[in-house]
Amino acid sequence: MKADLHPKYQESELRCACGNIIKTRSTRNSLLLGICNACHPFYTGTQKFVDTAGRVDKFQQRMAKTQAAQAAAATKKKKK
Repeated sequence: MKADLHPKYQESELRCACGNIIKTRSTRNSLLLGICNACHPFYTGTQKFVDTAGRVDKFQQRMAKTQAAQAAAATKKKKK
């Protein structure tokens, strides 16, 4: 077997957005998680809405614009 073929396997920390820190072993020093077992709805039994980038708000704004444009087109069509 070749020497120094595999990466170094070391202790590492998994850090979640909720603040939970999990100690494990990995080839990386630390990893950042968006959700873990301490805050995941399946494990906590509570429903939690995760929207980190405001995607839902952006979608709702686009949807409102589209519906307004459709309503304006429909009223314009009725007038003709």
